[in-house]
Amino acid sequence: MNFSTHFRAAQGLAPVADALSGTVYSDIVRCDGGKVIFILQRGVGVTGKSTITVEACKDVTPTASAAIPFKYKEIGDDDAEGALTEAPATGYTMTAGSNRMDIVEVDPAYLAEQGYPYCRLKAAEQTDSPVLAGILALVEKHTHVQDQMSSPLV
Repeated sequence: MNFSTHFRAAQGLAPVADALSGTVYSDIVRCDGGKVIFILQRGVGVTGKSTITVEACKDVTPTASAAIPFKYKEIGDDDAEGALTEAPATGYTMTAGSNRMDIVEVDPAYLAEQGYPYCRLKAAEQTDSPVLAGILALVEKHTHVQDQMSSPLV
């Protein structure tokens, strides 16, 4: 499989120290009818943790948004992968620790249920301790989407 044939990558949140301070949102991405995968990569951060949710967005502002269910998988500092788990619209609280990743998969059916074509990842800090982090957004391409698809960021 050729990655660039099937996915379009965009920076959802540039990596920065204390990236998840307070409530933080990724950039809004246009879904184009395909699955969206957010990869939250964390470097140094021992005790900081956040509740992760996904919001379907009506437009790029967004003038309206709604929390939706999604799937996620945590990858530990030893590269051990957790199970792909269903999260309700209220989300999940990530496991604290350095050198971890959270993979968040957004099913386009949940966006369609809301009638919204955009989404974003939301992180609401639960334990106030700096975490170096960044978010990568991957948008699945479909056969009707040209190979030179414009950026999914809006």
